[in-house]
Amino acid sequence: MNFGLTDEQEMIVKTVRDFVETEIYPHEDEVERTGIVRPEIGAEIARKSKELGFFGCAFPEDVGGGGLDHVTFTLVERELGRGSLALSAYFGRPSGILMGCNDEQRERYLLPAVRGDKFDALAMTEPDAGSDVRGMKCFAKKDGDDWIVNGTKHFISHANIADFVIVFIATGEEDTPRGPKKLITCFLVDRGTPGFEIREGYNSVSHRGYHNCILNFDNCRLPSSQILGELHKGFDLANDWLYATRITVAATCVGRARRAFELALPYAAERKQFGKPIGANQGVSFKLADMITSIDAADYLTLAAAWRLDQGLPANREIASAKVFASEMLGRVTDEAIQIFGGMGLMDDLPLARLWRDARVERIWDGTSEIQRHIISRDLLRPYGA
Repeated sequence: MNFGLTDEQEMIVKTVRDFVETEIYPHEDEVERTGIVRPEIGAEIARKSKELGFFGCAFPEDVGGGGLDHVTFTLVERELGRGSLALSAYFGRPSGILMGCNDEQRERYLLPAVRGDKFDALAMTEPDAGSDVRGMKCFAKKDGDDWIVNGTKHFISHANIADFVIVFIATGEEDTPRGPKKLITCFLVDRGTPGFEIREGYNSVSHRGYHNCILNFDNCRLPSSQILGELHKGFDLANDWLYATRITVAATCVGRARRAFELALPYAAERKQFGKPIGANQGVSFKLADMITSIDAADYLTLAAAWRLDQGLPANREIASAKVFASEMLGRVTDEAIQIFGGMGLMDDLPLARLWRDARVERIWDGTSEIQRHIISRDLLRPYGA
């Protein structure tokens, strides 16, 4: 792996960082105060993202995307991580799973999503089925060429702004040596479909303004043409495409941690107590040393995982390692940054308290830290038959 960035990658990093600082940072206080992103602000961020050519930049050029490789897109996500997620959601990163669309779905969902004409959301989690995807109760029953769906999804990120939702639903059951196992199918569901309701979700301490929603299905009729991929193959489809969400979490955690560190470092050099900068004390200087070491380690873990994807190499364990390490690193770094600032670190004058609160959810969504450790240990032990 080449640890240096190309001139093009350096330019992309600078462009996205400048975008975050000029288009995201100025609105963060308002979003933090009100808990919403005004529609005109979201639309303006999306418009400017399109003008820069970054909307759908990870998608292949033949569907209108930017054709970025995994490493370069990870650098984009890292820089976006510096800003409010509620605002950067409008930057335009449709779900990669849409590449599984057939010809008719491509025209209705994939291409409009990449152009920015439609926003999507991804729905898998249920009140009684989070990490246990096979335990979902939202069920679709066959009725002629249609499916009748009943059930509930929750914690569905940014469904409030979605034009359609990519939903994983149980469509049957099969017997296995370990007992009955749900068969999962992925459906594309348009907002406004009869029997389908998107409701306001819960108030979260993390990422204010980035709303989670509850989806209700009440005898919702969906034609078979709305199936994404193959019938009963939704679990395989998820495994093929959803690794990207974990590497995105890792990358954005690195970006947030660097923002916290870049606030703490000059403060430690300038703030004086007892006649000298507080950074001259080992109690503070060693914090800085540990912070930057952890940030760099998470950064390299994440980029190395993305590099493996670009080389066509297995990367499941490496992505899990990046996700668990980066998300836990962010919690430590934001906590130490606040400690360096003392009482001011908890005030609204700085973004540190927000970054600290936002860090907590990263160890839960897109696969908890425990799930990531399960993936890592399973990969290590399998060759030994364990």
